[in-house]
Amino acid sequence: MQAFRPVIGICGGIGSGKSAVAAAFRALGCEVCVSDDVARAVREQPEVRAAVVARVGRDIVRPDGSIDRAALGRAIFADSALRTDIERIMHPRIEAARRAQFAKAPVSTRAFIIDAPLLLEVGLDRECDAVVFVDAPRELRVHRVMATRGWDAGELDRRERAQMPLHDKQARSTETILNDCDAGELARRVEEVLGAIVARGPRAGRL
Repeated sequence: MQAFRPVIGICGGIGSGKSAVAAAFRALGCEVCVSDDVARAVREQPEVRAAVVARVGRDIVRPDGSIDRAALGRAIFADSALRTDIERIMHPRIEAARRAQFAKAPVSTRAFIIDAPLLLEVGLDRECDAVVFVDAPRELRVHRVMATRGWDAGELDRRERAQMPLHDKQARSTETILNDCDAGELARRVEEVLGAIVARGPRAGRL
């Protein structure tokens, strides 16, 4: 009988270091699907690009014909109805790509990780045996987004207001990993959480 291989979702605040946690899971032998990477590929499929441009407008098209991700992001965050429409276009294709990736994972895979910015908002947690909330002090998150994205604290707050409140995300998660440490300590924390999830077994009622 094959060992239990849980599906684990990752959520958390912007700048909390979800990508670092996902990388730590990958180093432990897990198959990681990074939804942002999948979305980038899906967005450039001709039929998807045409549908997105038709809905948003040609202002988001770069001179080379590709979609300007930053411009699309600004439009989506400013218009909740637009965001919903784009999600309807994108998410079924992202889900299909994720399922295909997991199906091809080696039998030695310890767990399947879904790193998705809107994991809870779009209901992906229903497909998970566990959801890990990645936490970090706000000051550290602001420092990270300033260094990596050029945002100030106000921009971080504006972006987070378009998402589910952090306390709700944490309340709906089964585990929390505090990412306020160096890579070695983070790897230890991730391994401890992975062990606990595997030991607990499948979640009842998972889709």
